[in-house]
Amino acid sequence: MSLTSTSAWQALTRHRDALCAQGMDTILRDAARLKNFDIAFDGLRLNYAFQNMTAETLTLLLALAEQQKVQDWRARMFGGDKINTTENRAVLHTALRCREDTPILVDRLDIMPEIRATQNRVAAFVDDVRGGVWKGITGKPFRHIVNIGIGGSDLGPRLAAQALRPFASGFETHFVANADAFDITSVLQKVDPAQTLFVVVSKTFTTQETLLNAHAAREWLVQKLGEEAVTRHFVAVSVNSAEVEKFGIHADNMFPMWDWVGGRYSLWSAVGLSVALAIGNDNFRDLLAGAEAMDAHFQSAPMAANMPVILALLGVWNRNFLGSASLAILPYCERLRDLPRYLQQLEMESNGKSVTRGGETVDYKTVPVLFGDCGTISQHSFHQCLHQGSDPIPADFIGVANDDLNRPESHRALLSNLAAQMGALAFGQKQAAVPQDVYPGGRPSNLVLLDNLDPRRLGMLLALYEHKTFVQGVLWDVNSFDQPGVELGKRMARGLEKDASSGAQVSNDLIGQFFKTILP
Repeated sequence: MSLTSTSAWQALTRHRDALCAQGMDTILRDAARLKNFDIAFDGLRLNYAFQNMTAETLTLLLALAEQQKVQDWRARMFGGDKINTTENRAVLHTALRCREDTPILVDRLDIMPEIRATQNRVAAFVDDVRGGVWKGITGKPFRHIVNIGIGGSDLGPRLAAQALRPFASGFETHFVANADAFDITSVLQKVDPAQTLFVVVSKTFTTQETLLNAHAAREWLVQKLGEEAVTRHFVAVSVNSAEVEKFGIHADNMFPMWDWVGGRYSLWSAVGLSVALAIGNDNFRDLLAGAEAMDAHFQSAPMAANMPVILALLGVWNRNFLGSASLAILPYCERLRDLPRYLQQLEMESNGKSVTRGGETVDYKTVPVLFGDCGTISQHSFHQCLHQGSDPIPADFIGVANDDLNRPESHRALLSNLAAQMGALAFGQKQAAVPQDVYPGGRPSNLVLLDNLDPRRLGMLLALYEHKTFVQGVLWDVNSFDQPGVELGKRMARGLEKDASSGAQVSNDLIGQFFKTILP
C-alpha cells in the first residue's frame, strides 16, 4: 500500500483541508500556543508556536509516526541492526559519543573497545601536539592545522571549528575541500610550513578532491622542508593503510574510520581530529557529551515532547501537506554561519531519495531544498522572498540566548531582529496604502534557541538535526544512510579526466563532446 493511501496520511489530508479554510490568523490567536508548543531540554529549546498547525494536527502527526513505526526503527538503530539495507551496514554514529561501555554488537562483535582505543589514541595525539611534544621537523611546535577533506570529512569539522572559536587556543585551523586549486593555494599562502600540521581525511584515501589537495600540500611542504618532513607534518584519518603509507604517512599516524559511520555523521569520530586539536580534549569531550544528551532525550522523551520527533513531523507537515518545497535555515549567530551548508548535506544527501527501502518509486515529496545564511545578513538578501514571494517557505530560526561577547547592544539587536522576522512572517501586514506593501503572513517558522553556544550545546544542536533527519527518513520510508546519487557524476568525471590526461580519444557521446568544448 502506498504511504499516501494509509489511514494516517488520509486523516492528515482531511485535517489540512479543514485547517486551511480557517487561515493561520485564526490559529495564532490562541495565546497559550507559546507555552503549549514549546519543548525545553538542558539548555536547548524548540518553540513551534508559529507553525500553521493546532493540537489536533500534532495528534494526527504523531499517529503517522506510530503508523510508520518510528520507535521501532529508533530502537533498531541504537541496537546496531543493519538498517542501512542497501549497503548492509549498521548505523552507529551514536556509539561514538556513548560514555557507557555497555557492549554494542556489529556482526556479533562488540565495537566499544575499538571505539575507546581510537578515542584514547586521538586524545593522546591531541595532548602531544597541544603540549608541544609532537613538533614539526625543525623542532618548532605546530600553530596551524590544515584539514583536507570533502563532504562529511569537511563540513562537520569546519562548522564545529568556527562555532567553537572562542574555545580554541594556540592554533589557527584551516579547511580545504574544493578541487579548485585556489582553495589549497590560498591556505598555503597563510601558513608557516615549519609550524603546520596537515590532517588528511578520506575513508578510502582515494577521494579525488582530497587527494589532489593533499598532494599539492605535500609537494609544497617537500619543497620547503624536504621529503623527511612528510612523516612529521601529515596525519591521516582513513581505513586504507596501504594508500596512506604510499603517500608517506606512517600507519601509526593513521586514525581509523568505520563502515557503520556515514561521512555526514562522522564528526564524532577521528574525523573530528582537527576540532579536538583546536579546542582541546576536554572541550571535545563536552561536544560528544552534548550529542549523547540529545541521544538520551531522543530515546526516552515521550513522542509528543521529543524534540527530534516534533521537528521531523513539522517538516513533513509543511512539505507533504502544505506544499512547501524549501526550508530556510537562519542562524542568528555568526559562529553558526556554516550551519546551513552542513544541514544541506545532512538532510538532502540523507533523504534526497525518490525510491523507498523496498525499491518502489515514491508518489509523494521527500526532502525539501535547504538554503540559508546568517541573520541579519540574510534579511538584506533573500528575506524579501520569504515575506512576499509567491511560494511560502518555512524557516528554522536558530538563536543563542547568551552570546554577547562583551557587546550586549549588538546581541539585543540580533535577537530583536530574530523575533521581529518570525512575527512578520507569521502575521504579516494586511492593510497598506498600496498592494506592494501588503505582507500576506501565514509563513511558518520554528525557533531553536541555545542558552549558550558552547561545546555541549553545539553537540546537542547537531544531534537534534541528525535525529530529525532519521525520523523523516522513516516517515518517508527511505534509507537515510546511503547516497548512491553522489556516485554517477563522480564516475563520469573520472572517465573524462582519464581520457583527457592519457591523450585518448574523448568519448563521442554528447557529454564527451561537451567536455572537449570546455577544455583549455
